[in-house]
Amino acid sequence: MIHYLGRRFLYALPILFGVNLLTFLLFFIVNTPDDMARMHLGTKHVSAAAIARWKTAHGYDKPLFYHPQAHGSDKLTDTVFFDKSLRMFVLDFGQSDDGRNISHEIETRAGPSLEIALPVFVLGLLTNISFALLLVLFRGTHLDRFGVMLAVALMSISGLFYIIAGQYLVAKLWRLVPISGYVNGLDSWRFVVLPIAVSIIAGIGGGSRWYRSIFLEEMGKDYVRTARAKGLSEWRILFRHVLQNGLIPILTGAVVVLPLLFMGSLLTESFFGIPGLGSYIIDAIQAQDFAIVRAMVFIGSALYIVGLSLTDIAYSWADPRVRLS
Repeated sequence: MIHYLGRRFLYALPILFGVNLLTFLLFFIVNTPDDMARMHLGTKHVSAAAIARWKTAHGYDKPLFYHPQAHGSDKLTDTVFFDKSLRMFVLDFGQSDDGRNISHEIETRAGPSLEIALPVFVLGLLTNISFALLLVLFRGTHLDRFGVMLAVALMSISGLFYIIAGQYLVAKLWRLVPISGYVNGLDSWRFVVLPIAVSIIAGIGGGSRWYRSIFLEEMGKDYVRTARAKGLSEWRILFRHVLQNGLIPILTGAVVVLPLLFMGSLLTESFFGIPGLGSYIIDAIQAQDFAIVRAMVFIGSALYIVGLSLTDIAYSWADPRVRLS
């Protein structure tokens, strides 16, 4: 296990470096430091001196990759790429273009994001699996057909509809919870319960159909026929054997999305006014704040690699025949 994790770590380094380099190149192809200065200064006619001052204050006055006037290793380290991208490998995210500490912002905003994402993940997973098992248990009946039609209908509706309908019915008409906003402390549940419910309902259609197909495939295998021949009930076959053997594809979909829990939901947080990481990314993209964008891309890439490693570990836990090598 230790050797496997060590190899995974070594594989991750060039991947993260490549993602950093690609993000850096794409961003500076779209916007030069001069363009960034003009946008952040917020005036139509910006003097060259004002642009130079802004670039110096934010560290964009250096060469991008190579500094020929520097000496020794400073030729590579006294560059924008080293200061803005490579420092992230030691978790030094620096400051955003508006002067705020990015690490502090991430620590502050991670709580609201997890407060929504974790319940959505756990409750959504349990709801989808339970609904799928119910449909498989009554497969071929009117209940199964109605459940499939309901799942398809839920999948066909845009996520924006669930958000707007939830805000209109639950918050505006029934006045059970606030429409948007967030407060810290114990009262925060009033602001996150509606986004959680909306997210779970929006995901039932696709999730239940996916798990239903997994369980139906398992129901046609030889071990199920053997269990029936031994006289086991359908309940025991389904909830004991089929569910256990379906863990591999379930874990594939479940563990890989774990990194996304930290990154937050872009759409949900924006519409409900939750000050999480999802809205943080949206605001950074709108402001074209390169410092925040590259930090969040780096964190997302690192967490995705961690999620893939956790998936392999979960495979070996769910199926003893799987060996990590």
